[in-house]
Amino acid sequence: MNEFELIARLVPSLPTNKNVVTGAGDDCAVLDLGVPDKLILFKTDAVVEGIHFTKDTPPEKIGRKALARCLSDIAAMAGTPAAALVTLGLPEEFDPAIVEKIYDGLNAVARQQGVAVAGGETAANPGRIFISIALLGTVPRGKQVPRSGAKAGDAIFVTGELGGSLAGRHLEFEPRLEEARWLAGHFSIHAMIDLSDGLAGDLRHILRASGVGAELLKTAIPVSRAAKLRAQKKPALTAALTDGEDFELLFTVSGADAVKLLDAWKKQFPKLKLSCIGKIVAGEGVIIRDKASSQKLEAHGYVHFAK
Repeated sequence: MNEFELIARLVPSLPTNKNVVTGAGDDCAVLDLGVPDKLILFKTDAVVEGIHFTKDTPPEKIGRKALARCLSDIAAMAGTPAAALVTLGLPEEFDPAIVEKIYDGLNAVARQQGVAVAGGETAANPGRIFISIALLGTVPRGKQVPRSGAKAGDAIFVTGELGGSLAGRHLEFEPRLEEARWLAGHFSIHAMIDLSDGLAGDLRHILRASGVGAELLKTAIPVSRAAKLRAQKKPALTAALTDGEDFELLFTVSGADAVKLLDAWKKQFPKLKLSCIGKIVAGEGVIIRDKASSQKLEAHGYVHFAK
């Protein structure tokens, strides 16, 4: 049983209440706690030694990544982060200096984004380090962007370049908070997700939530230089589709707005690439095509517990 099969098994029995606007199955929980003009975003995520980082990873980068992953999910809802709690699991023979450096990295990105680190929990965890972050944020009422709004005829966009994240970017990425808020403030974004598990996997999350399919253009997918340099190990396009931990934004918008959005983006964010990589279609699944042929996309992104 992989992570998504396990989630599907557990979610139907989860309790809910009148405060939950969007629950399990999106980038963040969205809560209505009666705050005028705002909804509350609530997110948790974890990094685990041996999965998300290695023993050789600089500790400052471990801490930075732990919080930045959650920040990227707040971005996917077009929100603003506010305060975090940190749960830290440590082997019994830990080095306090390394823990301090982990917090140096975590605190630096928190200060950069105006996030308070308001406390947390520390526990023994035999054999390896893990860090779990619980993050609160806000979003103006009606401006949150779930995964479930994609419509046939929408254009599919992605920020940045994809693939090859293990060359270092998975530790140094910039959560696209400003960009996401700008998008939601200037256009009607139908669906959005951050690319943590890879384009092939995360696009399918939008499609399943929205009840639609997609058609991608091979030549439009922005492949990173790192993926191209590692092409002997894995084809560059496959890396862009499946590597994961790109932490870019994937979103859909009405096809009628696509050109206007692209032109406005180039003026607002001239240093960050934005690519229209395909369109939403009726039906299900993903077709990938070039000028000569089209085929069903079989590739998937990263999945925990997958064999």
